[in-house]
Amino acid sequence: MSKEQLMPYEKAIEQFEVVIGLEVHVELNTKSKMFCGCKNEFGSEPNTNVCPICIGLPGALPSVNKKAVESSIAIGLALGCDIAKTCRFARKNYFYPDLAKNFQTSQYDEPIAFGGKLSIELADGQSFNVEIERAHMEEDAGKLTHVGGSTGRIHGADFSLVDYNRAGVPLVEIVTKPIFGGGDKAPELAAAYVRAIREIVKTMNVSDARMERGNVRCDANVSLRPKGQEKLGTRTETKNVNSIRSVESAVRYEIQRQAHILANGGTIIQETRHWHEDRGYTSSGRVKSDAEDYRYFPEPDLVPVEPSADWVESIRAALPENPEKRRKRLSAEWGFSELEFRDVVNADLLDVIYATVEAGAKPQAARKWWSGELARIANAENKSVEELAITPAQVAEIQTLIDSGELTDRMARDVVAGVLAGEGEPRAVIEQRGLKVVSDEGALIAAIDLALAAQPDVLEKIREGKLQAAGAVIGAVMKAMGGQADAARVRELVLERAK
Repeated sequence: MSKEQLMPYEKAIEQFEVVIGLEVHVELNTKSKMFCGCKNEFGSEPNTNVCPICIGLPGALPSVNKKAVESSIAIGLALGCDIAKTCRFARKNYFYPDLAKNFQTSQYDEPIAFGGKLSIELADGQSFNVEIERAHMEEDAGKLTHVGGSTGRIHGADFSLVDYNRAGVPLVEIVTKPIFGGGDKAPELAAAYVRAIREIVKTMNVSDARMERGNVRCDANVSLRPKGQEKLGTRTETKNVNSIRSVESAVRYEIQRQAHILANGGTIIQETRHWHEDRGYTSSGRVKSDAEDYRYFPEPDLVPVEPSADWVESIRAALPENPEKRRKRLSAEWGFSELEFRDVVNADLLDVIYATVEAGAKPQAARKWWSGELARIANAENKSVEELAITPAQVAEIQTLIDSGELTDRMARDVVAGVLAGEGEPRAVIEQRGLKVVSDEGALIAAIDLALAAQPDVLEKIREGKLQAAGAVIGAVMKAMGGQADAARVRELVLERAK
């Protein structure tokens, strides 16, 4: 359905009540997979991190990754959930080429965590309490690459390639209860909820939380019912949406699409749908199965998981500060404007700036580095700032050298370039590249006197009060010093010598 065929959003909201439900899948960053010892590693050559267990060979027996269970409990506690005293894995039976076993090892009626709540605040200050139904452990499927065709989907492709490296990677699926009352804010609420989940798991360091890599992805359920009707409408499930912006756009599109169909006497089909970011629409996937269609039954090869009360409490005690409370605390401590702080959060720079401040840099200086020069370098290399070969501690050290007058801003950028190029720690780069501010004022004064003598017209302008003319002399001195002088101090000396 083209955008021109959609019902205007305001009209859709006037006629129908929106009910959404969100299923967020979080890939855990454990060293090994959920049920075997294969590496949990992104970017390896296809089908190199596999074994008989994760590709489902007959007779292969799984065992549970303890660290994955611990991370799952931590996520549940952070969401205010109760932790099950005992829970079991189940087999979810369905065939798809990226599941070699023909079933997914998941949890069904006995999840590790249940009954939580998350408070969400929108940009306009409105708050919503989203109830969590469950958070359960499972394994990821492999990755399919469809070759040929125009959509990148299996339909119409010439053939498909399967990479089982991701098969068996630990997942936690967080499922909300139906969310009522979002009204016209439903798309924004969905995006804010996913953003909050991502921030929580990243702060806890249980997931790399990179949505572009699929570490966090969302299945967005949307249904509409006429205003005043009790019975829920038929829902669709838009699968594997992997950016915050796309979550909001996909929910908004589905609301408008379903409203158009219902307003014209049509019927909504319970199905999965795919979000096309490039063209801004969803398309039909497959008819959505209900739980009974998956023929769940307890996994006979795995014993129940029974976390002790002491273990759960030790995990609770180790939880980091709640991200929302942390944001408010840092916003007050750092003195950023509301716009500056929002930009830091939206650009995913809060953690690196925090670490840089902890290492000794002032907050504004840390923000300037990570949102300026380092962000520019990262964008040019198509990386996140966290992937750059420079640490917050190194950035803080470089800034300390600027503050002490040992480096100019330009020199500091050269030091950063040297660190990124693998030339060593900041002081080693300074030594190797000969980067140090000239502090011998005798040498500076000599260079200033030569520059003033060479530009008598500039000297006269300075004496007439046209201080901006000093820039020409300052430039000449900086050139003579090879850029290794403090420009502010040079300016002071130029004005003194010109009297």
